[in-house]
Order: sequence, then C-alpha cells, then structure tokens
Amino acid sequence: MKTLTVEGTVEKVTFYNPDNGYAVFTITDNENDQGEITCVGYIPAVNPGESVKITGSVVNHHFYGEQINIEIFEKTMPKTERAIELYLASGVIKGIGPKIAKKIIERFGKRTLDIMDFEPERLAEIKGISKEKAMTIGELYKEKAEERRAMLFLGQYGISPTYALKIYKRYKERTIDIVTKNPYALAEDIFGIGFRIADSIAANVGIAKDSPFRIRAGVKYVLNQAAGNGHVFLPYDELIENAAELLSIAPQIIDNEMTAMHIENYIWMDRRAEGTNVYLNFFFYAESYTARKLYELSDTDAEGIYDYDREIDALESAEGITFVPQQREAIKQAMENGVLVITGGPGTGKTTIINAIIKLCQAEGLEIELAAPTGRAAKRMEEATGHKAQTIHRLLGINFLDEDSKNQTFEKNEDDPLEADVIIIDESSMVDITLMHSLLKAIPLGTRLILAGDSNQLPSVGPGNVLKDIISSGVIKVARLTEIFRQAQESAIVTNAHKINRGEYPDLKEKNKDFFFMKRYNTAELLSLIVSLVSVRLPKYLKCQPQDIQVLTPMRKSPLGVVNLNTLLQDTLNPPSRSKREIELRKTVFREGDKVMQIKNNYNIQWKIIEKNGDITDGVGIFNGDEGIITYIDNMNEYIEVVFDENKVVHYEFSQMDEVELSYAVTIHKSQGSEYKAVVMPLLSGPDMLMSRNLLYTGLTRARELAVIAGSPEIIFRMVDNNKEISRYTALCSKLKEFAEFAGEK
Repeated sequence: MKTLTVEGTVEKVTFYNPDNGYAVFTITDNENDQGEITCVGYIPAVNPGESVKITGSVVNHHFYGEQINIEIFEKTMPKTERAIELYLASGVIKGIGPKIAKKIIERFGKRTLDIMDFEPERLAEIKGISKEKAMTIGELYKEKAEERRAMLFLGQYGISPTYALKIYKRYKERTIDIVTKNPYALAEDIFGIGFRIADSIAANVGIAKDSPFRIRAGVKYVLNQAAGNGHVFLPYDELIENAAELLSIAPQIIDNEMTAMHIENYIWMDRRAEGTNVYLNFFFYAESYTARKLYELSDTDAEGIYDYDREIDALESAEGITFVPQQREAIKQAMENGVLVITGGPGTGKTTIINAIIKLCQAEGLEIELAAPTGRAAKRMEEATGHKAQTIHRLLGINFLDEDSKNQTFEKNEDDPLEADVIIIDESSMVDITLMHSLLKAIPLGTRLILAGDSNQLPSVGPGNVLKDIISSGVIKVARLTEIFRQAQESAIVTNAHKINRGEYPDLKEKNKDFFFMKRYNTAELLSLIVSLVSVRLPKYLKCQPQDIQVLTPMRKSPLGVVNLNTLLQDTLNPPSRSKREIELRKTVFREGDKVMQIKNNYNIQWKIIEKNGDITDGVGIFNGDEGIITYIDNMNEYIEVVFDENKVVHYEFSQMDEVELSYAVTIHKSQGSEYKAVVMPLLSGPDMLMSRNLLYTGLTRARELAVIAGSPEIIFRMVDNNKEISRYTALCSKLKEFAEFAGEK
C-alpha cells in the first residue's frame, strides 16, 4: 500500500463530526498540480482555506475513488492570500463572510492573520466593521488559534484527534498549562485516557518519577485495575508491590504518599487484625453501606402476622399446582422476611416461586417492582411472570453527568426512594457492589427485597461477589432450591448442569435430544465443525435460522476465541457481496446482514418500531446483551442501522460503534443473563484460571433447547475438577457479620 505526504490548502469539507473528529475533505497540493485530493480520517476541526500537511496511505474506495487515509495530520499557517481569504470566508470566525473576507485581504494581504492576532482594532479601517466588532473578531481568532495550538501540542505526544478534542473541550485555554503541570489529571477527567497514556506524556514534559501527582495516579491506577478484575480492595502489601513495580520507585516513597492520600480522602486504608485493606474511597463506602442497609432491611420479622400456609393452600387450589416443601418454605420466607435470597440451579422452580410471591403480594394490595441487571434478563423475567420488569438502571432512573457517560448517577436515592412494597431482583449473581449500593440507597426501610439468582454461576463482571458474600455471611435468610422437577429431569441440559455443579462429569456418550458432545482434538477440524454446525447442521435439525444459534467460548483471543470465530462465521454466514455495504471501524468489518450485540447499557439512544400499518412507536434505551441485525450502512452520512428484538430500529453513528460487536460468537462471561435457542461451545484448551467449573456450568445453562459441546473430553473433565474460583478481595461477608454482631450486643 502506497504512503503519500501532501502539503496543501483545504478546498472543501464534505463531512465533519465534531464529537469524534472524523472528517472527509479535499485539498489542493501546494507543490504539484494534481487537482483536488480527497482525505479521510480522525483530525481536529478543519476549515476551507487552512493549510495542512498530511501523511497517509493511498486507497481506492469502491464508491469514492482514490483517497488518502490520514495517519499523520498537522496544520500550518495559510501561506497565500487566496488561502487566507478562503479560510476567513469559510465562516470559521463569526462575523466574517465571503464579502468581508475579500475586503480584509484587499486591505492587509498576507499580513491579515498578524493583524487579527496582534492589532485587531485595525480591522475597523474596513467599511462595515466597527471597532467593537473588530475586537470581537480578534478574540474569536485568538480562541481558534489557541485551539489549534493545543491540538498540535497534544498531537506531538501521540494523542489522537478524538481525544485531543475531548481534552480541549474540557480545559479550553488551560489545556497546555494543565497537561504540562499535571498530565495525570487527564486520566481522572477524560474518559478513555488512562494512566499509561498520561504517564507517557508526563515523561515527555519532564514530570519527575517520584512526583506526588505520579504516585497518586499510579496508586489509583493499580486499584482501578484491581476493580476491573473484580476486587473491591487490595491488601496493603500487594498494592505497594504492584505500585512500586508500575512506577519503578521505592516502596517507602509510595507508602508515605498513600498515608497523605488517606488523610485527604483519596483512598481508604481499612486497618483490621488480619492486615490493612486499601480501597478507593467510593468502594469502601459502597461496601460498608451495602452491608449496613442489607442488615437494616432484613431486621424485620412478619412471622405469625399472617397465616401464609392457608394463603399458599388457596393459591395451589386456584392455580391447580402443588408446591414441594422447598418451594412452600421459600414462598413463606419471602413473605415473612425483609430480605430473602432465593438460589438454585436450572429446573428447581425459581420462576414458579417468584410467580407465587407476586400473586400473594397482589392479593395483599402490595406494590411490586421487578428488575434484573441486563435488558435480556429483564425481558425474560417479564415473559416468565407476565408482570412488567426492567433493568435495575432503568428502575433507578439513570442519568449521566458528562457526555462520555463516565459518571453515572440515579434519580432514585435516599431523598427520592422507590415507591414499592416489594422489590424482586432476578439474576442477582450479576449485580456488582456499585449497583447493589445504588439499589439499596433507593430502597426505604420497610420495603421487602427478594434476590433471586444462581450462586454457582460466574460472579459479576464488575467488582465484588455480592450474592455469594450475602449467602456466606449467614446473616440474611436464604432459600436454597435443590430439587429438580420431573419435567426438567427429562432435559440432559439440566441434568448435566447439575452434575457439573456437584463436581460430577457430564454424560458425554449418551446422545440426547437436547445435549450432544462431539469429540475433536485438532483446532482446524474443530473450527470447521463449528462453522458447519452453525451454518447448516443445527439450523436443519432445529428448523431455525443460523442467527438463533449462539457460539459461546471462554476466550476473546486464540484461534477458538471470539475474534477469530466471528471472522470465520461472518465470512461463512454473511460473506462480502456487491449488494451489501460494509465499513471497517476499529479493525472490525461491519457488513449489512451481520449479527451484532450491544456491549454496554445505553439509556439515551433512540429507537423506533414501525408497524405494518405505518404506526411508529418511539423509545430510548438499548442494553448490554441485546442482539440485532445490521440492515443498512450509510457511508455518506456515517451511520449504521440495526434492528433489534421487537423490530426496534436504531441508528448508530460510526463514532458510537465502540458500543457494538459482532456476535456470531461471544464469551461465556458476556452471555450471562441471556438465553439462546441453541448453544455451541468449543472447548479444546485454555488457562486453568479461566477453564473452571462455574464457567462450564454458566455456558451450558444458557441453552434453552439444545447444547452442543465440541472438543476434548479431557478439558471438560479438567473444568469440572477445577472448582477454584478466581478469588476476589471483598469484605461484604465479614461486614454483614459485624453489623449483626454489633446489633446483637446492643
């Protein structure tokens, strides 16, 4: 691929997205008479007449023809009168149009920009420009010059135009001063810029390795990385060791600065008999509050107030069902306690119990709210109960404090609590400590909380191990469901899932109608099998579409990881075609007809449902785990149309596509809370820390009608034997016990 460097004048800006800096424009080469050259890429704001120097690869676009994909971009000062006039006439400076621009150039020629910068009052020499207007023009020009200077300054440190624009919007004229004095502020204030980028800038601007700014940023970075791995805190010694390795400075210097950070409430050092736990302040508050509020909510005993046995008898008679003792006891516990955990595997009747609780509460005239951590889980809950369910975030009324959606807050809290008598949360194993904290803040004392979930599934993606910690504490009442119902016993998916959970090997030899194992030891053969199963064999067997079949894999990278599998399945199920538009964004090709998944909750994105009769329903919100099909790609206007379940049509700007991934294959972690018609799991190899019993169990229980595991039986047996969960540093269990002990002593 040919690389070209061109220095010239911007003639026309065809498209510019101010949010992410993506631009399409043409320039004329100052040195060679090649006509107009089309350039595309992510750059600072650009206007006609500006002089630029561009280096990039020359590509031949099937629709737009030859163009330069920008790799290096810098602005230079306009050098000719024509370029200056074109720049001013573009409207870049409010108050100057084509006519005024022409007059200014006729008056000042090549000195125009110097006049505007240093002697703006002289613009009043031109008819039609007052002294007041002249000074305003000068101020606007200086602001633009400052933006350009800041963008160029940031660019020399390898900061992309997209992030440079975010930085300038945040700091304005203070940009260079802040970045020069404390570049670590970027990691705090700008979403997407982390410690390592800030540290690289700091080294270039001469910040000392033992600067307090650097140490504090490094400590926070280590704690944030730990949170990303599920930890709520780190033991003091581990934090010091990791920070010293990251910063390459002596532990004692870090220790001294951490003491200052604790005093100034940047971190919290929780000193206990077994050692000191170091938290980011928010996590310490969230964990402590969660423990206290759960205990306070649970400190309610309605036993004996109502005869729930008689009410359950009446419900059995009305519904024509019979509850087994475990179910009956769970229903009674839910009605008699302030907080109850209902936990059990597939086929143990959690949904039946929730439906019974809803009916008993409705009979008492109680207000009920149902919620789950993800949109898909909430939808399943609503379908199973016939009662409205929503995400926990929607229940709490999410808001964002900034355009990057980094700092979220909720409308519902202690000052404006939820108006419900009973709140039921499904898939509670997915709830992390921050979300549980926010939920509990919005629940007033006296409201009943029921947490339903399978404690043997993978823990939450976010920090904490909330459901297991609550169960382990012994402080909160727990209803454990272990009895598998006869109908569920007919499913090999259910029986094998329970075997795995008990540490027994699944039956890999028996051919069942809903569970198959296919032995393969060769990676290439296994990949070929996966493609064949998804594209031909299973759609024929189940009489369904390939998009109804979900490939689940433990890893993102590796030949059997998400990235490679998605590429192979995309090439097979939705190959390139002249009739299908496509676009490559962030090294991923998106094509019309592709299966995709939303990978983060977006509560503000708009959707439409267009009915057959022409009626249109509007709404907002697409959630983590929602899957859809790309139906249209508009390269000119920079958006992709995706149709989700219920025919919700969403337009994503290209800049929003970091929220979307191809989803022919997804990780087992990402499948939590979802359920699929059929699941295919390739299992051939992987690290011990990843290939665990609860990962296998979670993947298998995502299948509704059919599960196929393909690969090595030895790796499956190894996963069953590996019951070691990746330990997480949490203290919710011990804090619950402490609150209970303290209350008992009073």
